[in-house]
Amino acid sequence: MQRPELPLPQLHAFVVLAEELHFGRAAARLGIAQPPLSQQIRRLEEKVGHPLFHRDPGRVTLTPAGRELLPAAQRALAELAEGLAAARDAGSGEAGRLRIGFAASLALTVLPGLLRAYRERFPHVRLDIREMTSSPQLTALREGGIDIGLLREPPDDEPEFGFRVVLREPFVAVLSSGHPLAAQRTVPLARLADAPFVLLPRSVGPQLHDRIVGLCEQAGFTPRVVQRAVEWQTLCALVQAGLGVTLAPASIRRIRLDGVVHRPITPGDARTRVAVAWRRADRNPLVANLLSSLDDWLPGDRPGQG
Repeated sequence: MQRPELPLPQLHAFVVLAEELHFGRAAARLGIAQPPLSQQIRRLEEKVGHPLFHRDPGRVTLTPAGRELLPAAQRALAELAEGLAAARDAGSGEAGRLRIGFAASLALTVLPGLLRAYRERFPHVRLDIREMTSSPQLTALREGGIDIGLLREPPDDEPEFGFRVVLREPFVAVLSSGHPLAAQRTVPLARLADAPFVLLPRSVGPQLHDRIVGLCEQAGFTPRVVQRAVEWQTLCALVQAGLGVTLAPASIRRIRLDGVVHRPITPGDARTRVAVAWRRADRNPLVANLLSSLDDWLPGDRPGQG
């Protein structure tokens, strides 16, 4: 047996009348005259197949059918109101799920402040934070796996993406405490020409890898790489073990390991860029709201800024 559909305006009229138990007050609350209210109730009663109200002189009361319908009607209207509010929030970027990829080293610098600024403005958005290196972030952005990337050394040849630089920080030499140059306050980069290097694989961050190699080449040598590792924490551990030296963003100083020192390099004007990345064609309001949050956060003090 097919169940009759109950139009929402009729349910609304029914709930208001059930709460007021007075046609005049219910009509005023609904902003309509009494005859249209009576018509709405009669149509609903026709669909139910039973009277919903006893209409006695000077008194309106619910029938057993009306008492049974009332809680279900109230739930339906409440759920609709909640759904409409959720739809409005999602459409305006006030709610929903935002997927953010980030390079691990940025958890030491820009990530906490950026997320804090965003959450202060949009507390009802669910954040899905995914640690990944720069090259996989671009792949995930392209394929729709993440909505925002936070990466180092944004490429210049990716027109489908937008990039906004949020931090520029200097490089430091990472040395074991027993290295001959560890006692110096600054390290001339050319003095590392004969040292073995540990570096990131080019595949996980080609722009940053090439930038480090390029700095060495500007200093007159090509680094002799003896070991590679994906994470900066691992690279610092390899330095600690005496396998080699490396160049790293200055924020790496927050990874504190016994037997590892960090020294500014000369020349010291080289900077590594950190950028927020997004798909230019993306019309997701969550993305637009995060980008607008950058203006709240960028004027503040940023760790590692040189």
